[in-house]
Formats: sequence, C-alpha cells, structure tokens
Amino acid sequence: MRRLILEEPVSRPAQWSPKVAWFAIVVTVMATLLIRFGRIDYEAGFTALGIGLGFGVLAIVLSLLGFIRIWQEGRRGLSSAVRGIVLAALLLGYPAWFAVKAATLPPIRDVSTDTDNAPPFSRSRTALAARNGYLPPEPPPEAREAQRESYEQIAPLSLDMGADEAFALVGKAARNLGWTIIEEGAPNARTGTAHLDAVDRTRVLRLPEDVTVRVRPRADGARIDIRSASRIGQHDLGSNARRIRAFLDEVSNLAIAAK
Repeated sequence: MRRLILEEPVSRPAQWSPKVAWFAIVVTVMATLLIRFGRIDYEAGFTALGIGLGFGVLAIVLSLLGFIRIWQEGRRGLSSAVRGIVLAALLLGYPAWFAVKAATLPPIRDVSTDTDNAPPFSRSRTALAARNGYLPPEPPPEAREAQRESYEQIAPLSLDMGADEAFALVGKAARNLGWTIIEEGAPNARTGTAHLDAVDRTRVLRLPEDVTVRVRPRADGARIDIRSASRIGQHDLGSNARRIRAFLDEVSNLAIAAK
C-alpha cells in the first residue's frame, strides 16, 4: 500500500515576491543607464524608472502578504518572502534616502550666495548653444525666502586679492571639480566684474545643472558669488547647495595655497 506524502501548500505571494523584485531591479537599472548615457528622453526615462521602483514596492507588499499567510495558515515560502523583501529593500534604499531629503529640505531648484541680486546666467549665443537653448528662469521671491531660511550658511566669499587673481582661482576650482565650462568673461575694464558659466552633472543619472559665478572687485579685495540651478524637477534635493559649498571650499583652499 502506497503512502501519501502531504506537503504544506506554498504561499503564492511569497513565491512571487523575489521574482517581482528581480524584475524591478532589471527595469530600474536599465532606466538608470538609459538616462545616464542619454539614450532616452528624460520624460520617458523617469516614467520607466518610476515603474521599476513601483514594482519594488509591489515586491515588498507581496512579501508582507506572504508573511501573513505563512503565519496564519502555516504555509511554506518563508525564505522566498525574506529574499523578496531584502531585494526590494536594497533597490528602494537609495530612493528612500532622497525621499527623506525631499521631506526635510525646501522645495527649491535654484540656490545663490546673493539672494537679492543673484548672478545672471549668460545669454550669449555660445552659452545658450551649450545649454541647448535653455536659460534657467528666475525663481519667485518665496523660493529665495525659503533658501534664506534653510541655507543660512550659503554666503558670498571674500578674498583679499584682486579680481583678476580671484577669477583665475574660480576657473581653476571649476576645472578641479570637473565642471564643463561653457563661457568665461575676464574682468572688464569698466566695472572690473568677471563671470564664468558652466554645466555640472549629478552623480548617478548625470542630469545637467547650470552654474554661473560672478567676481566683483572690492576696496579690500574681491567678492565671489555663485548661483547653481537644476534643469529638471521642482526639487533639487539639496544638490545645488552642496555644489556651492564644494566650490567655495575649493576656491578657499586654492587661495590659501596661493599665499
């Protein structure tokens, strides 16, 4: 007489969770690479990226449903549920960090060391061509007020040297940071003001962000102002403030080394 071996049923949500998580990872990585290397327009790329992250959330939901079925009905599939939630958590960890930044930082996309008279971006044919015809818009007053409240440490840099020397340090700092310089205007004979326009890119997706630096002479040296603006989205997640701090630190270090 044959013995029947009865196996406990497997939780289907738990079984599907790692499969969905792997699919989410593949879609997200492909979308990230397509955006990074300019193989897709930004709207379609961010749509694909959102779909990938959405499947990551679905994988977590399936794992949680699997845990419930396993607990209540004694079904098998615990290892699959754990694997699915771990994979999804690894995928969603980095975006979750950005979500925290979005919740804690002001929703602005343009930051300047001079909120009353921000350095203007160049409108020359060369600069516009380098930006594909794009000119960063002027932010509304409430955005500048939000910056003043959240980024009190963002301020101009004063150096005890002439505008020509300060402008040379500005160019060197921009190159050291890997910016693509699109226009340089040395101190003019009438006002002594100089400017530098450049494009920097975000670390992962390589999204373009525009930068302009203004150097003005003072009685005791030179004053440097910088403005950084994101082209995409309504929230820079703090990237422009970080860029400004890094630039001012680099110029300060170069000025100290030059003494």
